[in-house]
Amino acid sequence: MTIRLAIIGAGIMGSDHARIFCEGIPGAEVRVICDASPDRADALATAVGAKVMTDPRAAIQRSDIDAVVIASPDFTHAPLSLACIEARKPVLCEKPLSQSSAECHRVIEAEMASGRRWVQLGFMRRYDRAYAQMKSALTQGRIGRALMMHNFHRNVETPAADFTGAMAITNSAPHEFDVVRFVLDTEYAAVTAFQPKRSDALVAPVVMMLETVDGQLVTIEINNNAAYGYDVRGELVGEAGSVQMVSPAQTLLDAALAQSAAYDADWRARYAEAYRQQNKDFLRFVTNGDFPAIASDCWDGLAAAQVAEAGVRALKEGQRIAIPATPRPAFYAR
Repeated sequence: MTIRLAIIGAGIMGSDHARIFCEGIPGAEVRVICDASPDRADALATAVGAKVMTDPRAAIQRSDIDAVVIASPDFTHAPLSLACIEARKPVLCEKPLSQSSAECHRVIEAEMASGRRWVQLGFMRRYDRAYAQMKSALTQGRIGRALMMHNFHRNVETPAADFTGAMAITNSAPHEFDVVRFVLDTEYAAVTAFQPKRSDALVAPVVMMLETVDGQLVTIEINNNAAYGYDVRGELVGEAGSVQMVSPAQTLLDAALAQSAAYDADWRARYAEAYRQQNKDFLRFVTNGDFPAIASDCWDGLAAAQVAEAGVRALKEGQRIAIPATPRPAFYAR
């Protein structure tokens, strides 16, 4: 069975998804590329042999489309996910579901009313081997009960000149918010946020301290102007040991009385296999209707939005902010 896909958004993420489905995963056909820019859509569609559209809702409604990938700007994610639910078509939606918890609730209500899950969220780090091994070390009891998880997420530079600390929390940090919940199998109770001062006009890092409902502490550093390269690291500390990520560099260079390792410019090489595994799981979901065991769903999108909203408040107000304790409906039970 070939799954016929419409990809909405022909930017970096849409292009990457198109390439993964066309080159790395059998059983998928990218039939439509939809983007607000006809030229951008045409360039990608020509590369993958797809049709061009500029109306995303019309693309979703096509009878020759089995499933949808949403890789358009963040503010379109929830409305287009709602359109996919209405059309009863499975959708792989890039994070975030929405930066608004109220909007996440609307998508959840629509999905529950439909009687089944349609939306798989693109929190691909759940498929990353390093995080999987950290979770395994915890669940197998090799490090004892979890006490703390330290994380940092560094980019070369901000994606826009007007990028702010609040944007770091709502745009960059949701990956950490989600994967830490996944590894620890817990929920957040409160967040505190801090931001140092740089000597220039660039946005400074944001550092958050999160408390879980199980009494663990989580630290997250988001530095979108790290300059030296793309760098994500983590350490899970337990009562009987710890497990940490090693550098993803493939080689070390020894020369001129020094040793050095190269960094990637962005996330794509670091998480290439995670994206491939995520997208393979999505195709299985489309084929058999069984939601993937480790994938993120709309409820996980709500959880990320709630902690991001609280984090922005914590940064602005300079105080500890409680995170709403919203019971998970049986519909989203794992």
